[in-house]
Amino acid sequence: MRNRIEVMHGVNLDQLGRRDPEHYGSVTLPELERQVSEWAREFRVGTRFFQSNHEGEFVEHLHRLEGLADGLILNPGAWTHYAWSLRDALELTGLPAVEVHLSDVSAREPFRRQSVIRDLCVATISGHGVDGYHEALGVLAREFAE
Repeated sequence: MRNRIEVMHGVNLDQLGRRDPEHYGSVTLPELERQVSEWAREFRVGTRFFQSNHEGEFVEHLHRLEGLADGLILNPGAWTHYAWSLRDALELTGLPAVEVHLSDVSAREPFRRQSVIRDLCVATISGHGVDGYHEALGVLAREFAE
């Protein structure tokens, strides 16, 4: 049974709770991870978490996931918009992935509307705050059931 989800947070997401609450809410990264873990039990999936502010470290973590994860939830932060190395590493995993953004990137600055990973993901969830992670877990749980 496939049920292991790697939840990966990129650049500046370790600053949740102090970063522009209008866009990102007031939840901290540890609080977000606790909530996602609780929701994961509802979907009968396991979760592991990773966060880095270093693009190369994020890419190398993707490279090391073979045999450790069955699906991915990715919030790469600003790397979403330009990090082609991240796109290539995601493609190498061959894993179903859901792109998540706390804020509604489509309603923000034009540069935020570009995603270099969107076409590799089974879904993109944007603007639903923390609840977007609940939705992403559901998307992957359905993928695993197929």
